[in-house]
Amino acid sequence: MFYWLLKLVILGPLLKLVFRPKVDGLENVPRSGPVILACNHLSFSDSIFTPLIVRRKVTFVAKAEYFTGKGIKGWLSRMFFVGAGTIPVDRSGGEAAQAALDTLLRVLKEGNIAGIYPEGTRSPDGRLYRGKTGVARLALESGAVVVPVALLNTDEIQPTGTLIPTVKRVRIRIGKPLDFSRYAESRGDRFVERAITDELMYELMVLSGREYVDVYAATLKSPVSSSPRAA
Repeated sequence: MFYWLLKLVILGPLLKLVFRPKVDGLENVPRSGPVILACNHLSFSDSIFTPLIVRRKVTFVAKAEYFTGKGIKGWLSRMFFVGAGTIPVDRSGGEAAQAALDTLLRVLKEGNIAGIYPEGTRSPDGRLYRGKTGVARLALESGAVVVPVALLNTDEIQPTGTLIPTVKRVRIRIGKPLDFSRYAESRGDRFVERAITDELMYELMVLSGREYVDVYAATLKSPVSSSPRAA
């Protein structure tokens, strides 16, 4: 209830008024049933703008630190993520990625929409990076369709490390649902999971117009970097 109050009464109208989202392909998001929104990841604000433009509730997961920050910055971060319906996940320890996937799987099994960033972390330079196979495991386990979502300019609106976004029209392009039910009997097959993920990343490349790099984005940031958003 608090989510809908924030989104519908406060955050939604305000953000739409300021950033005037331009969305192509919104009709590609199914009106019912489990759906995975698989997005490229350019900016901190991606988890705000994506739920904003979809009529159904979209659930992302994010590291718990975003909900526990101090001062004005911490309060703003907490309000944004709570308002967007994001669930905090403790990423300490080696089971963080699985905990995130388990959380999203519960969302899907309830017939709702789960949002995920297949790259696992924000792009360090705006290019599109190799996807992690957690999104494929979610699709096979839940039977949900996967809808590719290309955020086109959020890195211009809020570059990494920037607190205050630039007021600019948000542009988003949504592709047609990808149905991977033909692989339903191949759950756990890592080659199938890789094929599904690569097909999705190709669609995101075409939709976004971004150069694709066949390495994990996390390897460019830190050799020990990991994210709870994909696996």
